[in-house]
Amino acid sequence: KTELGNEVLRVQGLSSENGIQDVSFTVKKGEIVGIAGLVGSGRTETMRALFGIDRITAGRISIDNQVVDIKCVGDAIALGMGLVPEDRKEQGLILDMTVRENITLPRLERFRNNGLLSLNREIRTAQEYIDKLKIRTPGHEQTSAFLSGGNQQKVVLSKWLGLSPKILILDEPTRGIDVGAKKEIYAIMNELA
Repeated sequence: KTELGNEVLRVQGLSSENGIQDVSFTVKKGEIVGIAGLVGSGRTETMRALFGIDRITAGRISIDNQVVDIKCVGDAIALGMGLVPEDRKEQGLILDMTVRENITLPRLERFRNNGLLSLNREIRTAQEYIDKLKIRTPGHEQTSAFLSGGNQQKVVLSKWLGLSPKILILDEPTRGIDVGAKKEIYAIMNELA
């Protein structure tokens, strides 16, 4: 068992426009924190507020002991956060795009060379994550819609892992995938922690 590190996230009295009220918790480096509840309990709404999707109306968020102001998704990403949403097909992937395009989408600026995208660098990066997360696909140019649910989820994970987030929010990461893929996702989560 790995010893936990310093506190990386503190949420105090968080309330938002989407109905969550007075949510508080902390997360240490290397820790996996589960937030559970029935449908409508505010679990997804808490994740959305943390990631800047929904407006925060009260409370305080601290990252690495510094109070932060997250007003939009760009703020959350700039602070080192990533979100694997509950609904991968509607919110996590662009189904008509290829595996490569989905994996590299959040960090396209890293693949620019004199103002143009470097397809070779994109391909190398996509292949690295296909291999690392064992994404079962005929190739990096496969349209994401044609992957199984578990492999789609691995593409969404790859997309955020490429940004090396210090805080990765996973909202129901094994929803709608088979038992084998669930086991693989849990193994990835443990390795990340």
